[in-house]
Amino acid sequence: MSAQCEVIGKQAAGAPLSVFERYLTLWVAICIVIGIALGQGLPGVFKAIGAMEIAKVNLPVGLLIWVMIIPMLLKIDFSALHQVRGHLKGIGVTLFINWCVKPFSMAFLGWLFIRVLFARWLPAGQIDSYVAGLILLAAAPCTAMVFVWSRLTGGDPYFTLSQVALNDLIMVFAFAPLVGLLLGVSSITVPWATLLTSVVLYIVIPVLLAQVIRKVLLAKGQASFDAAMSTIQPWSISALLVTLVLLFAFQGNAIIQQPLVIALLAVPILVQVFFNSALAYWLNRKVGEKHSVACPSALIGASNFFELAVAAAISLFGFESGAALATVVGVLIEVPVMLLVVRIVNGSKPWYERGLRAAR
Repeated sequence: MSAQCEVIGKQAAGAPLSVFERYLTLWVAICIVIGIALGQGLPGVFKAIGAMEIAKVNLPVGLLIWVMIIPMLLKIDFSALHQVRGHLKGIGVTLFINWCVKPFSMAFLGWLFIRVLFARWLPAGQIDSYVAGLILLAAAPCTAMVFVWSRLTGGDPYFTLSQVALNDLIMVFAFAPLVGLLLGVSSITVPWATLLTSVVLYIVIPVLLAQVIRKVLLAKGQASFDAAMSTIQPWSISALLVTLVLLFAFQGNAIIQQPLVIALLAVPILVQVFFNSALAYWLNRKVGEKHSVACPSALIGASNFFELAVAAAISLFGFESGAALATVVGVLIEVPVMLLVVRIVNGSKPWYERGLRAAR
């Protein structure tokens, strides 16, 4: 591997959590308060923002989503896909969990918790929308934060980079059919035109733009790329927080009337995180992958590309939908739950490696 690829691989592995990332749950909680307060105090302003649409795409949110997603996609190096050959078993586990287990298990958990166990405490008119939001959340594997989780567990940076690049490539083609299938199975009307528009706007175009910008920056040298990343990275979190303020401004009445909803929506998300991470971790151990591969494989199976999920939910179902709220709950619990998973895989390393030695 060339020296440049090695530098890029290390960069992609990510640094420890920034202040914004470490306290993301706190910032989201603050956005809840600010958004609800502004929505109640300035309803006319937010009604006007909600009306700024073209072909069911809200223009302010569309711009915010691009600012949110593109800095994350700049980390993806599709030339790293050749490294897949080095860890085919780990990649196989990752793809199995991300595309064959995670979306389908979330559809089941959505049915079990939202339609059956919790239905009496949820507004009947939003049940389908909540399930749709959970499906959207699970159908988009994590793109950026998995680099951070991998770094915190001593994950193999090249494996992390290659699995994220491969998942992003698959997501371009699989996200819309998979979401459409699961919504249909869940008896939810699939707005195909809007779904395909969302894929083009929030996956295809940002991926292409990010790769063009990445090549331009790297052509100026690694130092230029690193400086640009340091400058624009805060834009992503800032755009996410502004989007959340808008969301909670529209969701204010529903939250005030049904404050239990957020806690109930968190339950299937939590179950899914622990189930998928544990399954991926165990499967990597069974196939004989090393711990530094099992960790990022388990973590990408547990976390979500919630920025894409939020964008798709708003486009498909609107600001005031249960789907949008469900995806935001994913944002709310992402960091603390994933930090707990990081602690578990780090603490269980001796158990994991004993199993590998026994297998040999």
